Amino acid sequence: MGECKGKIAVLTSGGDAPGMNAAVRAVVRTGIAKGYEVYGIRRGYNGLLNKEISKMTFHDVSEKLQHGGTFLFTARSAEFGEDAGKQKAAGICKELGIETLIVIGGDGSFKGARDLSKYGVNIVGIPGTIDLDIAYTEYTIGFDTAVNTAMEAIDRIRETSNSHERVSVVEVMGRSAGYIALWCSIANGAEQILIPEKFDNDYDRLMGIIKSNREAGMTHQVIVNAEGIGHSYGLAKRIEEETGIETRATILGHMQRGGSPTARDRVYASVMGAYAIDVIEQGKKNRLIGYKNGRVYDVDVDEAFAMTKDINDYEYEVAGILGTRCE
Repeated sequence: MGECKGKIAVLTSGGDAPGMNAAVRAVVRTGIAKGYEVYGIRRGYNGLLNKEISKMTFHDVSEKLQHGGTFLFTARSAEFGEDAGKQKAAGICKELGIETLIVIGGDGSFKGARDLSKYGVNIVGIPGTIDLDIAYTEYTIGFDTAVNTAMEAIDRIRETSNSHERVSVVEVMGRSAGYIALWCSIANGAEQILIPEKFDNDYDRLMGIIKSNREAGMTHQVIVNAEGIGHSYGLAKRIEEETGIETRATILGHMQRGGSPTARDRVYASVMGAYAIDVIEQGKKNRLIGYKNGRVYDVDVDEAFAMTKDINDYEYEVAGILGTRCE
């Protein structure tokens, strides 16, 4: 081995997402292969403040690729949310000789990383969130696994819904974003989709559609409800009371975060992790890794935060058309 090029640390932060382990593995192995010392930080920013930091080897990331969650763990840190906490974290990085911190997480984690960069720590972000709600990238690690998990669950719910001739309200995750709900609506052939970006809270119209569908011969109906709309049990009760159709609510919850990552999540996470090391090799500072127009790329952190992202109007229109019965 040649002379060490420098020290890099990696942590996972925010909600866990299937594929995070693949990204960590790629960071560690690519970093070592290119001459860096790579350190793993356990429990996110909280672990950084508590110096839960250890040097990683090729062996340390073996047999991690196929598992969901994050073997580095993740935790919230009230202390890091304060300026004094960020200053302390930057001081620890300087004390240990860590020149670059790679953060795998979502929007909140990236905000913390951007703030930390103001205190002299070079940061590189890799998008790991099932919500797909990060503006600068078309793909986030974990979304593909989460939407496939939800899709399979809704398929099963539809079968029992059909047997009982009922309406099923299925709530999927996504926080304030409707991407999982939109994809499941199309993939599962849902009759209705409720997402925060589009739903106008016209529940009377929704009740009318449900009644009309039953009158048109639909023996059962599936409504995919985004977490950002929520109140699924109350909605199910209201549907049953106002339409007379038996209705049940199912909240899929955190099962969408778990499970073995799909091939797409493993591959994209691995490529993004390796690309993060390439960005460091090129001497770039404070970059976020993303996927756009069919390729992995990097963007300045401040530029990324200035971007906005909306639900695809055409996909939403398609979901509505395909869920409508026209005779």
